[in-house]
Amino acid sequence: MSLLHLFVLSPFLFAILIPFLYRYVRKVHTGWFVLVLPVALFLYFLQFIKLTSNGEEVIRTFEWIPSLDINFTLHVDGLGLLFALLITGIGSLVTLYSIYYLSKDKEALHNFYVYLLLFMGAMLGVVLSDNLIVLYTFWEITSLSSFLLIGYWYKREKSQYGAQKSMLITVFGGLALLGGIILLYMMTGTFSIREMIANLDSIKGDALFLPALILVLLGAFTKSAQFPFHIWLPDAMEAPTPVSAYLHSATMVKAGIYLVARLSPVFSDHAAWFILISTFGIFTLFWGSFSAVKQTDLKGILAFSTVSQLGMIMSLLGVGSASLHYDYLENNIFIVAITAAIFHLINHATFKGSLFMVAGIVDHETGTRDIRKLGGLMGIMPVTFTIALIGSFSMAGVPPFNGFLSKEMFLTGMVNVLKMDIYNLETWGLLFPVIAWVGSVFTFVYSMILFFRTFTGKLQSEKLEKKPHEAPLGMLISPVILASLAVIFGFFPNILSSTLIIPAMKSILPTIGQNGGEFDVEIKHWHGFTPELFMTIGIIVIGTLLFISIKKWSRIYTLFPKKLSLNYLYDKSLLGSETGSNQLMKMFMTGYVRDYLLYIFTFFAVLLLSTLFVQNAFSINVDDVAPIGLYEVILSLVAVGGAVITVVTKQRLVAIIAAGVVGYTVSLFFVLFRAPDLALTQLVVETISVALFLLCFFHMPEISKKQKKFRFRLTNFIISALVGLVVTTFGIASHSEKLFNPISEYFVENSYKKAGGENIVNVILVDFRGFDTLFEITVLGIAAFGIFAIIKLRLTKRGEREHEGK
Repeated sequence: MSLLHLFVLSPFLFAILIPFLYRYVRKVHTGWFVLVLPVALFLYFLQFIKLTSNGEEVIRTFEWIPSLDINFTLHVDGLGLLFALLITGIGSLVTLYSIYYLSKDKEALHNFYVYLLLFMGAMLGVVLSDNLIVLYTFWEITSLSSFLLIGYWYKREKSQYGAQKSMLITVFGGLALLGGIILLYMMTGTFSIREMIANLDSIKGDALFLPALILVLLGAFTKSAQFPFHIWLPDAMEAPTPVSAYLHSATMVKAGIYLVARLSPVFSDHAAWFILISTFGIFTLFWGSFSAVKQTDLKGILAFSTVSQLGMIMSLLGVGSASLHYDYLENNIFIVAITAAIFHLINHATFKGSLFMVAGIVDHETGTRDIRKLGGLMGIMPVTFTIALIGSFSMAGVPPFNGFLSKEMFLTGMVNVLKMDIYNLETWGLLFPVIAWVGSVFTFVYSMILFFRTFTGKLQSEKLEKKPHEAPLGMLISPVILASLAVIFGFFPNILSSTLIIPAMKSILPTIGQNGGEFDVEIKHWHGFTPELFMTIGIIVIGTLLFISIKKWSRIYTLFPKKLSLNYLYDKSLLGSETGSNQLMKMFMTGYVRDYLLYIFTFFAVLLLSTLFVQNAFSINVDDVAPIGLYEVILSLVAVGGAVITVVTKQRLVAIIAAGVVGYTVSLFFVLFRAPDLALTQLVVETISVALFLLCFFHMPEISKKQKKFRFRLTNFIISALVGLVVTTFGIASHSEKLFNPISEYFVENSYKKAGGENIVNVILVDFRGFDTLFEITVLGIAAFGIFAIIKLRLTKRGEREHEGK
């Protein structure tokens, strides 16, 4: 295992130590120990910038399950490194912020930091894994760890609801992603993303291509909160603010963005990739910004703004995928969309991370996040005010901050859609710049609401739970750094061009420029009098007017009935599924074993018998069947007689003895067939079973003397006959029609060679099926513990009742 593997797995390893540090070093905030790791990881990944800037890549492989083409292969290129730096860099600042936000005396810090480290390690695994199965494994760990982080304050009902909602939606997407990965493997024969990209010609036109594409996008859309799956993100804001700043601005919600960017070279040739990503993305931008305006909670505004910004980045990746239809750089105007997506990805992490921290500071120092109770904090919290100013105006796309630059490039990318001569965009392509402009207007409005409603106007001290004051220095360091980066990247954006943006572009657009030429990214504030400039002016002017007159037009939000909202549909579907499942359970779970066997045997018989008919699988061939001797006939009659007596007898003792006769007769069959091990096992099991029945003889229920209705007996007879017919038919057909050599030949040939055992049965159980045997023993052990606990609990309660009686 390489050093790179150890660094990626280090958060999981370090998480093991957290509970011990929390328990035995209580005087020191646990966050100080945790902070060392993301800082070290960030510094470690910084050294790769020089390599990726020169077009080099780092690949390290650790063989995991090579027989299934599943290896832990890490691939550090421009795109993976960009995300790794975001994960570790923002992770460091969030950890520092959390030290001052979460009290070491009141909070269960060991839980928080274990969950945080699990998430950090999982995200690193997602963005650096080349093997899709390994990527999926980490992908699901992000869902699990985010569920734990969102539900950190688990005693709050809203936290429970938000955690459950995020888990259900993102895990649904994860299962869809797994289906897409399997289809990709069926087409390419590999789980390696690099190998898939290198062999694109082999999958073009495949019937599985479109289903794989849709399933992959379901995974990406659910994780990155694209419409209509965005509804989990606002409810996830019940998590502590450090979680919101980390998961929902810079990392988890960017996982879907990463997946789309990484797999663009694989799918971009299909029209559905462009259409689905760009249309869902641009509508998510509009819907998120439109919904953010009506929110009254600071984190609610930021949640919907995150949805909006994610839609913006997603739409840029969709539009930019059109550039892969060309294998040259010169005059490829669609590349600007990819450039804007990467640049805004960085910018969003800076200004949104700082704004989430500002919301946490305001809540921490005033006791509320409700903008209806806030106002006038500018003079009381000057540093927080400055951070909010930079973050809000950057998010609104106002110069000279970094958000303005990427917003201009976004508008350029949308305007360029009008110049596309593919996918009939000459007819409907106008929707892109129009919706982009409208969504940007609402983005400006909610940014102004967030800033001015909180820090200007009249101070409403009587509505605040605490006397407001500036946050402690430690809580301000992280947002100050992020706000400073927003300013620095605004004035000097090209420091990112060759170091992060161009290497990431080469990863997303690997086929462009192969015939010569280099990517050239030069970001500047002034481009002349362009359509984008006039669109920006319009955004600021119209946005300002809408903000000033918001009370006059905000009534439009009341026109949308709640019963048609996605949240209402989600709640109703969840409630309906619970109600329906309960009704179904009551219908089938009668408490009678006879009914359960009836369902099982009926399904078994009908399904298998119909399969035999459909597949025309009936076949009878007795050429190689051994002759039936006298002993087999006698034992068969004894076994059948015992079974019949077990069913028809009205005496419990006779039924137990008859059932034992059947079992012992089967063991004699094993003796005749020269299988002494099986015979011995059967004898032991049968003896124990009969003994247990006899021991429980007194407690067993009486066999009913009352005659049942003929209808029920007829039903039981029909089902029993069907089961017997199916089993017999399958046995004969499977013996008569052999499609391949029996596995027993493999065991005969390899038991001694590979396992060193002369007893084939023992070798099968211990070596070839070792895991099966281990899990069977584990299940039996768990069942034994459960039985012991039930008996113990019953004895304890009985003792308590006897004590109370005395």
